[in-house]
Amino acid sequence: MSVSTVDINIKKVEKSRLDQVDFANIQFGKIYSDHMLVAYYEDGQWLQPEIMPFHELSFSPATTFFHYGQAIFEGVKAYKGPNGEPLIFRPRDNWKRMNKSAIRMAMPEVPEQLFMEGMKTLIDLDKNWIPTGEDTSLYIRPFMIAVDEFIGVKPAEKFMFIIITSPAGPYYNKPVSIYVQDQYVRAFPGGIGFTKAAGNYGMSMYPTQEIKKMGYDQILWTDGFDHKYVQEIGTMNVFFVIGDTVITPDIKQDTILAGVTRDSVISLLREKGMKVEERPLSIDEIAEAHKNGQLKEAFGTGTAASIAPIYALTYHDTKMELPPVEQWETANWLKKELADIRYGRKTDNHGWVVKA
Repeated sequence: MSVSTVDINIKKVEKSRLDQVDFANIQFGKIYSDHMLVAYYEDGQWLQPEIMPFHELSFSPATTFFHYGQAIFEGVKAYKGPNGEPLIFRPRDNWKRMNKSAIRMAMPEVPEQLFMEGMKTLIDLDKNWIPTGEDTSLYIRPFMIAVDEFIGVKPAEKFMFIIITSPAGPYYNKPVSIYVQDQYVRAFPGGIGFTKAAGNYGMSMYPTQEIKKMGYDQILWTDGFDHKYVQEIGTMNVFFVIGDTVITPDIKQDTILAGVTRDSVISLLREKGMKVEERPLSIDEIAEAHKNGQLKEAFGTGTAASIAPIYALTYHDTKMELPPVEQWETANWLKKELADIRYGRKTDNHGWVVKA
């Protein structure tokens, strides 16, 4: 398949499942749209992609990704614009990041036309699946898996690239309570912490399960050496408003995912004239700021979560509660600003919104 052109074979469903969906009660990641895109990589090249009815997949028990974890993914969202048109938020940035993950995981890069045109064609076909309510969207999940039927530790030679979509409501419907983790480690420099590899999330399941038993919503990971510099939350990057400065951990050591929403937030804050710092930030500095009344806000950012306020952080036996979210200025402004751009209610001066 040429990198500059893409010819997609389309097979539509005989009958849509759309009438089975209660759009007033959407659970995140539970319902899937009518169609999916599938493309195979064999003999060093991508084959013709297909859009087909959403269906289950069948694999040999010896398929590579089951055993050795060659699997990566992305998360993108489409919104319903003022005129009913599908608006996809920053998909090209997700394509670039997916290829960074692919390179690190010894997988083939996905051509831009396959990723972009395949996604736009799929979204246009299933545009009626995009919810219209506030804080709703069509969640888009591109992913790639190694599909050699071979049990042996070596990079695979055959791969599947797939895009599925799912109507979605809010990922978090209330402010979250965070446990600061300094026993288990998410990532080390030189590892795969900067990728969206399946293994990054698989290794987080047990620690997250344990803190949920304790009554918390998510983990704030710390670094693997000193166990005190904050990294990211399980599904989000993280920001703290300390005094008049917004601080977020830097991504220089490749242990933190370079979030698309994170980048959007930094751009919007700087355009507004706010002071933003990307630097190492220790939990001790956060605790001291809370003690002195300087910790004004804390929030996570991500495609699924958008802007997720954090109402409390617990570190060892210390619980740091923040002021009521209703009083926050930064996170509440960001949430509205991003929503207005994503839903097409405000002019996009950044080139972030792509029409399907």
